[in-house]
Amino acid sequence: MYGYNGKYLRVNLTDGQIKVEDLNEELAMKFIGGRGLGTKMMMDEVDPNVDALSPENKLMVMTGPLTGTPAFTGGRYMVVTKSPLSGTIASSNSGGFWGAELKSAGYDAVIFEGKSEKPVYLSIEDDKVELKDASNLWGKYVSETTKELTKDAPKGTKVLAIGPGGENLSKIAAIMNDEDRAAGRSGVGAVMGSKNLKAIAVKGTGKVKVHDEAKLKELTKEKLAKIKENGVTGEGLPTYGTAVLVNILNELGSLPTNNFQKSQFNGGEEISGETLAEKYLIKNTACYRCPIACGRYVKMDDQEVGGPEYETLWAFGADCGLDDMKAIIKANYWCNEVGIDTISAGSTIAAAIELYEKGFIKEEELDGLKLEFGNGASIAEWVKRMGHREGLGDKMADGSYRLADGYGKPEFSMTVKKLEMPAYDPRGVQGQGLTYATSNRGGCHVRGYLVSPEILGLPEQLDRLSSEGKGTWGKIFQDLTASIDSLGMCLFTSFALGAEDYADYYNAICGTEHDANSILEAGDRIYNIEKLFNLEAGIKPEEDTLPKRLLEEVIPEGPSKGNVSKLSEMLPKYYAERGWTKEGIPTDEKLKALGLK
Repeated sequence: MYGYNGKYLRVNLTDGQIKVEDLNEELAMKFIGGRGLGTKMMMDEVDPNVDALSPENKLMVMTGPLTGTPAFTGGRYMVVTKSPLSGTIASSNSGGFWGAELKSAGYDAVIFEGKSEKPVYLSIEDDKVELKDASNLWGKYVSETTKELTKDAPKGTKVLAIGPGGENLSKIAAIMNDEDRAAGRSGVGAVMGSKNLKAIAVKGTGKVKVHDEAKLKELTKEKLAKIKENGVTGEGLPTYGTAVLVNILNELGSLPTNNFQKSQFNGGEEISGETLAEKYLIKNTACYRCPIACGRYVKMDDQEVGGPEYETLWAFGADCGLDDMKAIIKANYWCNEVGIDTISAGSTIAAAIELYEKGFIKEEELDGLKLEFGNGASIAEWVKRMGHREGLGDKMADGSYRLADGYGKPEFSMTVKKLEMPAYDPRGVQGQGLTYATSNRGGCHVRGYLVSPEILGLPEQLDRLSSEGKGTWGKIFQDLTASIDSLGMCLFTSFALGAEDYADYYNAICGTEHDANSILEAGDRIYNIEKLFNLEAGIKPEEDTLPKRLLEEVIPEGPSKGNVSKLSEMLPKYYAERGWTKEGIPTDEKLKALGLK
C-alpha cells in the first residue's frame, strides 16, 4: 500500500499481549483513515453503550494516510474512543511530531484494549514493541515524563503521555505529545488513565511509501503557493498565531465574555495576538512539515514555554473576565503539565465564578482561593486543583456541566452534549452555532468551522447574523473537515485549499482516484457513522441544541446587540441537507447511498 503502512498494533493491556495486525484495505479506502477509520473500528469492536472508563472501552490512536509523508502539515494523529465527558464518539486531533514518528516506525495505528494491573507505558522502536513498567512515572507532570522517557532513548524519540489529570480520571483530561501539543477535547486522557497507560514512546527509522513522488513534488509547490498567498495562512497565522482572532471577534461583538453573559470584552487588546507577539513572544514554532508555523514559544517568568492558542486566551481571558496575559500563560502551562483541556478548564472556571457570584458555591468551598471575574491571582492554582482533584477542583475536574448540575443550575454550563463550547458566540456567528449544536462530539468549533466564511470571508463572505443558507454550508464544512482529519492533515490548510486540493494530494500519495465530490462523500459517510454511534450510545436527537442562554437571552450590548441564536430556523434545513429525518436521524435511503446500510 502507498501512504498507509498496511499494519497496526493491537495491545491487550490486561494480559500484556501485543499483536501486529493487517490493515483492512477495503475499510481504509472507504473511511480514509484516522478519524473515519477509527470510528468504523469502534463501531465494529465496541458496544456504544459501554462505560467509557471501563476496560471494555478501547483507545484507538490513529494516523491518516498522509501522516508522516512529505505532504505539508501531515503530522496529525487522532485519538478515537468513547468520550467519558459527553458519552459520544470522541476523536481528538493533535499535531506536533508524534504522529509522523509512529508512521516512520511502520504502523498506521495502535489499538489499546483492557486494563493493566499497574502503570505501564508502551515503547516502540520500529518492530521492537514492549510494554514497560511506569510506576516511577505515575504522578509525574507531562514534561517530567517526556524528559524521563527520552533520557536514555534513541535520539529523536517522541513521547505521548498523560499527566495527573488523566491519572485522576478527570473527564476533561487531555493526551499530550511533544510536551505542549494536545489531543485535548472530550476527556480522552481519562480513558488512557483508566487503562493505567501512562505514555507511548516511539522512534521510527522507516519511510512511508509514496505512489507518485514526482507528482507529489509538483503538487506541493502548487499548494504551497496557495498557502503563502492566502491572507490567513500566509500572513495572519504566521505573524500572530491563532490569537490573531481575539481582536477580530471582539470588534464584531462575538467574543463570549463572563461565561457568555456578554459578547464583548473591554480588555480584549491585552489578551490579543498582537500583545502576545509584542511583549511575550520568543519565536514561532511549527509542527511536522508545516509552512504556517502558528505555534508560539513565549516567556513565563524566567522560563520559556509553549504559548496559549486563541481558544486558551479566550477561555482563561474573556470568558473569565481576565485581561492578565501573564496569568493566562501560566494557566496554559499548567494545563499542559497536568494534562487537561484548556477550553474546558477555562470554561469550567468561568461557570464556577458565576455559580459563586450568584450564591450557589459557598465561600467555605474555596479553601482560600478567589473565584471572581477579572481576578487572575488564583487561575493557575484552580487548574492544578482540577488536575489533582483537590477540594472544589474535584468537582470542577469533570467539566462545567456536571459542576453546574451538581448545584442545580445546569443552565450555567455553556456546553453542547456536555462539551464546552469555544470562543465564538453563536448569537453573533449564527452558522457556527448550528455546527456547535450538530457536532458529533459536542460543542466543538473544528467539526465545522463556519467562522471561516462568516468572519474571515473564506471561501466567500457570508452574513454572520443571517440564518440563510447555513444548513448547506454547515454540512459542506463538516464533511470536508471529516475527510481532512481522516487524511492526517491540519485543518488550517483549508483556509487556502479546497476539496479538490486534498483529492490531488491523496491520489499522488496513495494512488487513489478521488475528486472533490468523492472527498466530500467520504466525509459525509464518516459524519453519518459517527451519528449512528451516538444514537446507539443513547445520545438523543434533541441534544442537537444550544444552552438556553444563547437561545433566549439577547446579546446585551455591542455590535451584535439584540441577537439570539436562530437555531430553530437552521436545524430543519440542515437535517434536510443531510438527508436525515426531521428529527435528525439518518434515513435508510441515506445510509444505503453511503454504503452504511
